[in-house]
Amino acid sequence: MTVGSGVVVVIDNGGGLLKAGFGGDKDPISVVPNCIAKSPGSTASSKKWLAADQLQAQDVDVTGMTLRRPIDRGYLINTEVQREVWERVLRGLLQVDPTNSSLLLVEPQFNPPGLQHATDELVFEDFGFSSLCVADAPSLVHLYEATRQPSLFRAQCSLVVDCGFSFTHASPVLQNFTLNYAVRRMDLGGKALTNYLKELVSYRSLNVMDETLLIDDAKEKLCFVSLDVPRDLRLARLSHKDNPFRCSYILPDGITSKKGIVKDMDEARRYCSLPADGELDKKDGDSDTNKFEDKKKPELSQNEFALTNERFLVPEMLFHPIDLGMNQAGLAECIVRAVQACHPYIQPVLYESIILTGGSTLFPRFAERLQRELRPIVPEDYQVKIIPQENPILGVWRGGSILASSPDFASMCVTKSEYEEMGSARCRRRFFH
Repeated sequence: MTVGSGVVVVIDNGGGLLKAGFGGDKDPISVVPNCIAKSPGSTASSKKWLAADQLQAQDVDVTGMTLRRPIDRGYLINTEVQREVWERVLRGLLQVDPTNSSLLLVEPQFNPPGLQHATDELVFEDFGFSSLCVADAPSLVHLYEATRQPSLFRAQCSLVVDCGFSFTHASPVLQNFTLNYAVRRMDLGGKALTNYLKELVSYRSLNVMDETLLIDDAKEKLCFVSLDVPRDLRLARLSHKDNPFRCSYILPDGITSKKGIVKDMDEARRYCSLPADGELDKKDGDSDTNKFEDKKKPELSQNEFALTNERFLVPEMLFHPIDLGMNQAGLAECIVRAVQACHPYIQPVLYESIILTGGSTLFPRFAERLQRELRPIVPEDYQVKIIPQENPILGVWRGGSILASSPDFASMCVTKSEYEEMGSARCRRRFFH
């Protein structure tokens, strides 16, 4: 997509992953970690920081890396680090000249004016983009799904549940506009889940508090959502051969391997054969005590740790954070509060079009569990329909790509000359949030 003589660059600047590409394309060119990192023991002079795609290289040992992220709790707070990541992405991966390009930037909801101003400085003064358009994630997710499945969204109304890296939002969207007064937020996302898994593993086996990238990988490959937590807690106490959840993750040794791997993927998938309705033979739930707590018998190497109930207790944070000492409502209650803040006429439609997006919705059985949690607290005469995205990580970016290729896109942008003439605050009035 071109505007004037340049192209439109679309950036979904997530807290965990940055997605970047060109407007009109189906998928982004790069999906990379939005951070810079350095190996342990290296000084600023002896080893440079690695940025974005450099962290994904097969020959890079991610063990014990020090991370610096530009985004904290969903907001851009370190423009120096963000500049380094964007520099790598724009000039190295996209190979684009910002001075001859427009930018569609996905910004967090309720971004404070001070951070908006810092973002504008980065866009116009540091990189020199010719124009900027800012959009929020829920409206872009709705735009993408309404374009892809128009029959499901005749009412042009949906509830977007975004479980991202830093937070979770339940956002009603009406005719591509996010109803900000009804948005409800949970301060829980993929980062908090990874930190919780680090604490559990460090307490029970190995100290992995400095292994953020490795534990993040273990979480994505091994964690799942339980449909019956009490039953699964009982099963997780069984001995190794009878325990359907027990599996091992091998840390890299820095010589033969540079990345962490799951020891036996077939073993890790044994839980899939459990009945979803929670019914088991009595003997499985109430086994003799000699079958319990036999976890230490299988020998583990020094660079290996085992997971059992951690696999489902970590995602459980999203549904019942109060059980883990966090004074917050769970995801289902958060959704109901967002819907109840809207006009009664659109509440039934919102429940019938709940869109799941964000990387934390990729846990197996996430949608089924959310349906079970919602049904008892939603009025009986309302239907509940949950729509998982085709790719929850790319959904926001794809909506941005559609918007950037629309005929009206140029009129939505603020140009560099307008920014220089009027300043950030006045220019921002063009973007409706």
